[in-house]
Amino acid sequence: MPKNGFLTPKAIANRIKAKGLQKLRWYCQMCQKQCRDENGFKCHTMSESHQRQLLLFAENPDKYLDYFSEEFFDGFMELLKRRFGTRRIHSNVIYNEYIQDREHIHMTSTQWETLTDFVKWLGREGHVTVDLTEKGWFITYIDRDPETLARQKLLEKREKVEEDDEERMQKFIQKQIEKASDMEKNKNETVYTDLQRDDEEKKIAFNFGAAKSSRESESESVQPETSTNVLKAAAAEAASTSKKKEKDDRKRKKSALEEIREMEEKKKKTENPKKDYWLAKGIVVKVVTKRLGEKYYKRKGVIKEVHDLYTGFVKMIDSGTTIKVDQMHVETVIPAEGKQVLILNGVHRGCKATLLSLDSDKYCVSVKLDSGPVKGRTVNGVQYEDISKLAQ
Repeated sequence: MPKNGFLTPKAIANRIKAKGLQKLRWYCQMCQKQCRDENGFKCHTMSESHQRQLLLFAENPDKYLDYFSEEFFDGFMELLKRRFGTRRIHSNVIYNEYIQDREHIHMTSTQWETLTDFVKWLGREGHVTVDLTEKGWFITYIDRDPETLARQKLLEKREKVEEDDEERMQKFIQKQIEKASDMEKNKNETVYTDLQRDDEEKKIAFNFGAAKSSRESESESVQPETSTNVLKAAAAEAASTSKKKEKDDRKRKKSALEEIREMEEKKKKTENPKKDYWLAKGIVVKVVTKRLGEKYYKRKGVIKEVHDLYTGFVKMIDSGTTIKVDQMHVETVIPAEGKQVLILNGVHRGCKATLLSLDSDKYCVSVKLDSGPVKGRTVNGVQYEDISKLAQ
């Protein structure tokens, strides 16, 4: 076996030592060479290849500095976008993950001397949102992708429509409450006032007995039992009238409360909680991400199998290739009017239906149910993401 062979103990030890990250001060960015110790780095700087690279750098230093800075920025932002998204994260956490790659661009070869300077520059340029706390610098990625912006605009418009409906319902409930309170205030109540005297010299006399006419006295003397019965009947009639009036007032106030309660129950019935998964076998979907490859972007396919509720196997229509996708990477497909669709969310989830009309302003459709317990019913206001075209 040769002295300096590939499988000698020394060669194996050198390869083990070369694995992983080494010290940054012994790395040469121009030559892209990592030295293990100070002596090795000194020997490298004295080598002819390193001297040639330095001469190239001396001819146009701004060119190389801009190139390394751009490469470092692209790699850092790509990691931030794919790994953490729009979450608020500490800058050191991202940097430590970025330098795990042995072939990464070192910050010492860029226009930024420290990570703090780089984070401040990102904030000034508007790439991220920078937040300085006691624990250090935190950054949040700002996603300016056209597809993301369009989707956010769509969600904002949909939320505005929902808020308008909710405000309308709140106004109606408030009006009913005010109506009930007004009815309560307008009740006939006995009002007690102070004694008022027009003539102070005139004596005050109280008559606790009812005045009787001569005709009434005669009738009472002739038929005392009859007049007593008439008085009792009048008193009973007056009492029943007052009770009936109180009962009608209570019934009228109760009807307003019942009306409010009915509106709340109706609102609960119409607002069905949606599930966060919607993939179903046999529907047509469109790929909306470039992560799966340019050849699949904006292409349609049919879901052949659903795995773990959120993942599905899609067979592309044009190429026939089957790929595995997450539900966040695809969107529903709205067919033409008269075509058959599958309801993916809501009360009628899993029911087949026929598309009747589209409302592009409110991003909803009207469908006629072809299956389920209420087959034949027309359902309005179904959102775009709650239905999808069925494969023929």
